[in-house]
Order: sequence, then C-alpha cells, then structure tokens
Amino acid sequence: MSKKLYVGNLNFAVTNHDLEGMFSPFGAVQSANVITERDTGQSKGFGFVEMASASDANAAITALNGKDMDGRNLTVNEARPRGEGGTGGAFGGGANRGPGGPRGGFGGGRRY
Repeated sequence: MSKKLYVGNLNFAVTNHDLEGMFSPFGAVQSANVITERDTGQSKGFGFVEMASASDANAAITALNGKDMDGRNLTVNEARPRGEGGTGGAFGGGANRGPGGPRGGFGGGRRY
C-alpha cells in the first residue's frame, strides 16, 4: 500500500525531478510534486512524495527528516489527509471568522 509524505523546507530551486531523485534511493516513487504559486510558478518550498510502500516511506522519513539539503533542514513526515489542520477558507478565515460574516470572504456582495 502506498504512503504519501510531506516534504517541507525545500530550497525554492528544487524541481519535481529533483524531489523524485531525493526519494528514489529508498524505494519506488509513484509521484513527486513540488507545490508552486498558481500565478508565478514559483515554488512554495514544500511538496509531496508518494512512495509505493509504507516501509519505503518510513525508510525515507528516517533518512531524510532533518537532513541538510542546500543549507536547509528538510522536514519529512507522513502527509495528513486534506482538511486536517490548516485554516480553511479562501483567505484563511474559517466558517464564522474573518471579514464578511459567516460566509467568510470580504463581503461587498449585492444588497437588496
């Protein structure tokens, strides 16, 4: 069974190919994706790697978590399912937080 890993504190020059190469010594890599800004394509400094087996993923975590890569100490751990942690909402406001009332956002819609 495959296991998805979070990889944080990446150098901004790291590519998907680089990320795959970092993890391939520990087993089969099913996917490696550096997360980028939608508008600029600039790396956000983190990504996700899906390893073919849990044992390969655990070996990669043990070997790479805290390891210095290009002057940055990597953070490697099991990825949390989407929706866990984080703040939610398009602008970081939860369901009843932030400007614009309970629907979030910045208000300003039509008024009748």
